[in-house]
Parts: sequence; structure tokens; C-alpha cells
Amino acid sequence: MRILQALFFPPEQPGGVSSMVPFMLDRFNKRGWEMELFSLPKRVRGKGTGEIRFSTFDWEPYAGHPVVDKYIQTIKDYIWWTKMRIKSTYDLIHAHHPIAGLVMKQLFPDTPLIMTVHSSYERELVLNGKIPADGPEHAFLTSLYRELEEKADQLITVSNSFKHYLSEYVQEPERIGVIPNGFDEKRFRPVHHENQVPQLISVCRLVPAKGLDTLLHACAELKRRGQPFVLHLIGDGPIRTELEELAQQLGIYEETIFYGYMLHPEDFMPFFDVFVLPSRAEAFGSVFAEAALCGLAVVGTNVGGIAEQIEHGTNGLLVPVNDVQALATALEKVIGDPMYRYQLSRVALEKALKTYSMTRVVQQLRNVYRTYRKAPPAE
Repeated sequence: MRILQALFFPPEQPGGVSSMVPFMLDRFNKRGWEMELFSLPKRVRGKGTGEIRFSTFDWEPYAGHPVVDKYIQTIKDYIWWTKMRIKSTYDLIHAHHPIAGLVMKQLFPDTPLIMTVHSSYERELVLNGKIPADGPEHAFLTSLYRELEEKADQLITVSNSFKHYLSEYVQEPERIGVIPNGFDEKRFRPVHHENQVPQLISVCRLVPAKGLDTLLHACAELKRRGQPFVLHLIGDGPIRTELEELAQQLGIYEETIFYGYMLHPEDFMPFFDVFVLPSRAEAFGSVFAEAALCGLAVVGTNVGGIAEQIEHGTNGLLVPVNDVQALATALEKVIGDPMYRYQLSRVALEKALKTYSMTRVVQQLRNVYRTYRKAPPAE
């Protein structure tokens, strides 16, 4: 059975999906499946031409808005690149981005399409202040979910929370499958260590949706309470300068280290004590599972897929979104009590190994793929 895994970003790009799919593909190929990766290189911009049509809505009333125009052009570019590069046929296509899914079904209408929706682009844009909630760009992007439902043979998402979110925009939400992300256990190696000063770490793109301003304010509160710490921020993004200035204003710049982008943060994470990320929204929150697999105690916000990964007080701590005092108190609790921190991290590691292993994902996807296996010809 020949399967194409269609990404949007190239595999070397950061992010849960791009870092997960190549490892998943390797597992399948070692078991005798034939799989290939496909994605759109960054250098392909403005190449595609032609008319774009959707079967469930008319996109042209939204034309003229930069986000919409860029999205449409990217679809054209993906079509152009796909026609240039794909000369083979496949028994099944598994797409991991709406653009990849829509293009593949347009160009290969007779090939079964599995579509995994990993995150909400429109919600990220709203939280990052790029588009207004319920504006034309938001309406365009959410209309794509109905289009995907119409075109894909099977819709999958990564958490029950995100399935509930999608249910507002599709006709048959009960048909959406849920397969949480999985991670190659061999990549993560917890390390026994003792840090005299508690080490906090956060790994994410530096954008407003991740709530790092709340984290910095919470760390300033920790300092006011006399709690020593060092905060390590791995990642880059448009608000890095703003966050560095905020750390200075709050008097915690000496306790905060900005690393910028790092290709393999999982090699670095096991030497810290607590992973914390007060996101304002997460469809799944892959980095929490990765932190748990690294043996860290985890602290997150009670939203989306984070709340499905963390059982408060058992394998981590949950706090409300934008609540500086609650976050500071949670951090104080885990960094001030090493035994409690160890207990949280041990249970988190056990759950992550059981629930978010790549072995589990491969098994679930194998069952889905076999549904579309062609029957042998009758003799």
C-alpha cells in the first residue's frame, strides 16, 4: 500500500506536526509500508496561477483581505509545485494541513484522502492580533472546515477539545476521528540531576497566543516572593524584542535567558526542572507531551488539548488563562517542593509513554489506513 504524507511545512521546520510525521513515516517504512513525504518549499512563492473554486462556499467576497489573498495564492503555489513534482500514483494520501488536503483531492480525486486538522490557524491569528474575531478573514478560514469535510474521506483531529471546536463548522461532527499526536520515545531521555536553583523552561514560538507575557509577570511575582529561579525561553518570533523589554521592566532580565530558535530542544530539556507554557489556546499542545517525556514537571493553562493531557495535581498543574497570581502560585508549589515536583514528573512520564507514544499512533493510523486498502481482484 503506497501512502503519501502531505505536509505544508518541510519536515525540517519546527513544530509538532513537522517533527512528528517523519518519525511516524520511519516506523511505517520499517514495517514494510511504502510511504513518502511531500511539502511546499519556502522558496516557492507566487508561482501558481489559475482560478480557485470551492464546492461549499464562494471565497471571492473575501478577496482583498491580505490573509485571504495570501492563502489563495498559497493554494495556487501548492498546486503548481504538486504538478511539477508528483509523477507517481498512491493508494492513499494523508494530509496534515488544509491546503495540502484540498490540493491533493483536487489533483487526485480518485485517491482516498485522510485529513488530519492539527490546529486552528484562524484562532491563532485572532489571539495574535492579526485578524478580528468574526471578521471576513475569520469567516473565510472557518469555511474551509466544511470544505474539508466535503472533500476528505476521513477527517481526524488531535484532541476531543478541538473536535468540539470543529463541530461548529461542519455538518457531521460525529464522523470526525480523534488521534492525539505521538512521539518517538527514543528521542527523549530523562536525566537525573539536581539544580541548586530551580530551572524553568518554555519552548514555543514567541507570539501573543502563547501567553509569555503572563509567564514573565508570574516570574516577577515569584521574585517578589523571594523564590529563586532561572527562566529559559527557547524559540523565536515577532514579539521577542517586546518580551525582552518586558523582562527588563519587570526586573527579571537577569533571571531570564532568551535562546532563540533551537532545532532539537528535546536534547536540552531533560536538564531542567519545570516546563511551563500559559497558552491562551492549544488544539493539542505537543510540547507538553515532549516535556513529560523528558521527565519534567509540567504547568499549563486549562484550555484545549493541554487540559486533556494534564490531570491537575496528578501529572501536572493547570491554571486559568491570563491569571498571573495563579500561575505564580503553581510555579512556587512545584519549584519549592522537590518531592512533589518529582511525583508529578514521574506520573507525567508514565502517562506520556503510554498515551502519546509513536507506537500507539502507528497502530491507530494503521487501522484507519487499512479501511481504504483495495480489495484484491476476484479470481
